[in-house]
Amino acid sequence: MGRLDGKIAVVTGGGNGIGRACCRRFAAEGADIVVADLLEEAGKETVAMVEDAGRRAVFVAADAASPDDNEAVMQAAVDQLGGLHVLVTSAGISGGNYRSSSDVSEQLAGFAERGGQSDPAQNFLEFPLSDWNKVLEVNLTGTLLAVQSAARRMSAGGSIITIASIAGKTPEAGTPSYSVSKAGVWMLTKFASMVLSPKGIRVNAIGPGFIETNMTAIVTAIPELSQRFLAQVPMARMGKPEEIAATAAFIASDDSSYTTGEIFHVDGGFYTE
Repeated sequence: MGRLDGKIAVVTGGGNGIGRACCRRFAAEGADIVVADLLEEAGKETVAMVEDAGRRAVFVAADAASPDDNEAVMQAAVDQLGGLHVLVTSAGISGGNYRSSSDVSEQLAGFAERGGQSDPAQNFLEFPLSDWNKVLEVNLTGTLLAVQSAARRMSAGGSIITIASIAGKTPEAGTPSYSVSKAGVWMLTKFASMVLSPKGIRVNAIGPGFIETNMTAIVTAIPELSQRFLAQVPMARMGKPEEIAATAAFIASDDSSYTTGEIFHVDGGFYTE
């Protein structure tokens, strides 16, 4: 028997990266899954993977920052799969122009357009408000909306897993909007865990380190960036989405039944120094 037998999970951003890895691991553990993503093709590919594992899956096209879309996603879990027990908020962006479907060449072009590794102080002083607003809207407000929508439907309790980041505790990773949004996700997680515990809903966060996803493809494509990032990781390698999914499976299951309001850093030892 899997640790999630009989459970129904929603994974936002389930079309690729950490979200897709969580869908595949949860299916292997016995869960049925609603895959929510803006990218229909990628989302449906994840659905096919879940179904190939012998579990039920539903795709719902959703903008993480839309209240209506979040409601539709969570209601699909209830109406089409029969309930809602687990939520993973994996939808997120690193910058205002980021698209998870973009390839490395597009990211490199954007990097060059922004001046590459130019003066950090100047980059900060000229950081566009539109980027700030978009990233917080998706990463932080989107997490709030998903947590609210899911918790309203967890009548028998459940487990909510938010995806924060090492960038939420150190400004060395990502843009200011990304770091601040992930710091906000961590505080939101603690707040939600406190108020939802009486309803039997546990809320925990995962703070990934440098993980091999579309979002970090630019890091491996630029040797100087890769060397700088990996110099901060005692294990001297990037993590894999499956390693985040393994932690998510533990948090989603009853194996973590006395754990709430915590953040699990899966980061290769980033915070050991």
